[in-house]
Amino acid sequence: MPGPLPYTRHTPASTIAADNAAHIAGKVVLTSGVSPHGTGALFLEAIAAYSPALLILAGRNTSKTRATATKLASLNPSIKTRVLDLDLASQASVRRAAAEVNAYGEDYIDVLVNNAGVMAGPYRTTSDGLEMHFGTNHIGHFLFTNLVMGKLLAAPAPRVVNISSDGHRLSGIRWDDVGFSGGKTYNQWVAYGQSKTANILFTRALAANAGLTERGLRSFAVHPGVLMSTSLADGLEAEDFADLKKLDKEIGDPLGEEGASFDVKTEEEMVATHVAAAFDPRLEGAEWNGTYMEDGDVHEEKVRGTVGGREDAERLWRLSEGLVGDKFRW
Repeated sequence: MPGPLPYTRHTPASTIAADNAAHIAGKVVLTSGVSPHGTGALFLEAIAAYSPALLILAGRNTSKTRATATKLASLNPSIKTRVLDLDLASQASVRRAAAEVNAYGEDYIDVLVNNAGVMAGPYRTTSDGLEMHFGTNHIGHFLFTNLVMGKLLAAPAPRVVNISSDGHRLSGIRWDDVGFSGGKTYNQWVAYGQSKTANILFTRALAANAGLTERGLRSFAVHPGVLMSTSLADGLEAEDFADLKKLDKEIGDPLGEEGASFDVKTEEEMVATHVAAAFDPRLEGAEWNGTYMEDGDVHEEKVRGTVGGREDAERLWRLSEGLVGDKFRW
């Protein structure tokens, strides 16, 4: 069943931002993956007019990140931004970026939006030897979130928003082979699906942690929708999407049926759920913590069986700790 919000598939981000103007004002927001025209940048543009205290823009391409900061300044000349170098495919870079954030003069971060990611493409590994989707989309954000957790917990009502996808339908966690045997068993869409399932399980692990929830932390997993014009789809060819359709057919998903196509969203619709998850006060209730959102509202009924249960969230947390060489107990 849908959740507590009045929004729909077609509600634009501008409407949700205006509705939440009082809850955006004065907030410190850190967002990863903010290249121009991407979802991170579009999210920040949607909230820029409503006087957030500080927008921290994190990305691996400094020139692109600075371009987004310039665009935000053109929308609201009084807005304050910081540019943070963050390459999620390098744990060393993640640690440096987290240390920089922790050294900021600001006492807390209200909202962390883990928006960056990679999608499909040939087999690659991170600088730490992890399969690129899993290492970037999940492990990079897992490590960064935990390393800046002190800043989050210092906020009055902190939130973590993990950008997932309905692509989680494509694979659960491959517990015995998350790395696809060094590429020997690699499938680009299965790899993407595994990482998006991990985003949901990470969200649920945060929500299940009593030490975090007792201090007010709320976490949400968001499926933005499909927008072909983002940099996420750069380099993908018709044959890549044909492979996706083939996999959907194999798993029995309606998107694999003859004539089925993506329900493509506008830019405003694409980041509407980002805004709701980050700021809407109606999501503060404990019953919504750790839930899956799309189309501007909570839609737990759309979570596929690939996600599993609470034990899978705990197992993924332990696996992730092993891959980063740290234990995080809150």
